[in-house]
Amino acid sequence: MTMQVLRRPPSGCPALVLNADYRPLSYYPLSLWPWQEVIKAVFLDRVDVVSNYDQIVRSPSFEMQLPSVVALKSYVAQDRPPAFTRFNLFLRDSFTCQYCGSGDDLTFDHINPRSRGGRTTWENIVTACSPCNLAKGGRTPREAGMVIHHPAHRPTMFQLQEHGRRFPPNHLHASWLDYLYWDIELEA
Repeated sequence: MTMQVLRRPPSGCPALVLNADYRPLSYYPLSLWPWQEVIKAVFLDRVDVVSNYDQIVRSPSFEMQLPSVVALKSYVAQDRPPAFTRFNLFLRDSFTCQYCGSGDDLTFDHINPRSRGGRTTWENIVTACSPCNLAKGGRTPREAGMVIHHPAHRPTMFQLQEHGRRFPPNHLHASWLDYLYWDIELEA
């Protein structure tokens, strides 16, 4: 995995958003806000500025360094059950087919087919590549002679966050590193 640590602000000067406990709200996608939203949150007194870029924004009546890291003043609980979405399902399954391990052409598959009363729930859906999904068809994995690598389950927000940490972005700003928990090799 190649990751570049930037000394200059990334394109658009986004800010890393931390919860009130100084942990990122999200790892995947990384909790970033555009600079315009950050300035608004600063003026509304919703965030504390933790670190700044060297860039300054100006208006006729004010000037301010662009924040690179902000922390919410009010804690946002992270223990709520995650929504069942395609993205969260793929994240739970680490963006790999649960039958063959491929990361290409991903879809989702009903373990107990809908044609047999299978419902669209965390416990009945797995990530599958199109070839495996087509090969399985309207059968159960056992009938199709296929094995599911990881059992389908309802993940917690903590589990999704942990899975998200496996997918760091390609570019990080140096001011963000103290708040992110990836093994990062700094480029000279």
